[in-house]
Amino acid sequence: MERKVKTKVEGFRTIDGAGVSLVRVLGHSTTREFDPILMLDSFDSTNPEEYTAGFPMHPHRGIETISYLYKGNMVHRDTLGNEDSISDGEIQWMNSGSGIEHEEKVPAAERLLGVQLWLNLPKSEKMSKPTYTSIKKDEIEEIEYESGKIRLLAGSYKDHQGFKGEHLPLDYYDIHMNEGSSITLDMENDDSVMIFTLLGEVSVGGEKIKEKTAVKLTDGDKLTIKNEGEFAQVLFMKSKKLNEPIAWAGPIVMNTHEEIEEAYDDLRSGTFIKERIEY
Repeated sequence: MERKVKTKVEGFRTIDGAGVSLVRVLGHSTTREFDPILMLDSFDSTNPEEYTAGFPMHPHRGIETISYLYKGNMVHRDTLGNEDSISDGEIQWMNSGSGIEHEEKVPAAERLLGVQLWLNLPKSEKMSKPTYTSIKKDEIEEIEYESGKIRLLAGSYKDHQGFKGEHLPLDYYDIHMNEGSSITLDMENDDSVMIFTLLGEVSVGGEKIKEKTAVKLTDGDKLTIKNEGEFAQVLFMKSKKLNEPIAWAGPIVMNTHEEIEEAYDDLRSGTFIKERIEY
């Protein structure tokens, strides 16, 4: 059965971090629909003044943060002792688990273009050991197809295997579509599937999707994306629904309000970080 558009979300402009201008596409109001993806922030700017303030040191618990920059730079530092940077076409993948603090500096670039996802952690793994991984350009396979290419950011595509997360399955593709092209992807009927139009407009099931729009798809075992205009770049994300309670306050996402209160008690008492390397 062919998948169709179920929900479209265009998002709104907001300020986060120390003064970063971004478009928040997914958030508190979309958690059930887009489960297990909690948040999607979109970055697209040629003005460094909109983003170089960055994101100073702040805590997370209970989620994985996945930052993909198709254009631009980002520098990461955290309480595990990691210091790392990514640039054009690379990914930062952090499991906050039981608790981590990190900062993200965003140096000036010709263009900042990309997204950050928050992927929910299963209840049983909310307090897992925090980890950080960067996925560099030479680790990302680019798979040519008839009218474009797929950058395999994570998971698998046919017999190709990319980076594999430790907690929740995620197939994550950056699909480049030439003018007048289409692509059909196979999947399980009950997979949780969404796309985000990073550049350009496409259509699914005859319904047009504007640039910078997140789309939740209906159930089905096939998805056909058509590009009837000029070049388009579509981010495809496939995972499994958790169908678990969500309690979300600021940078903390747990399953109950009691767990949220415990996390903030830990922050106040200095016991939030369970795994730490002192600088």
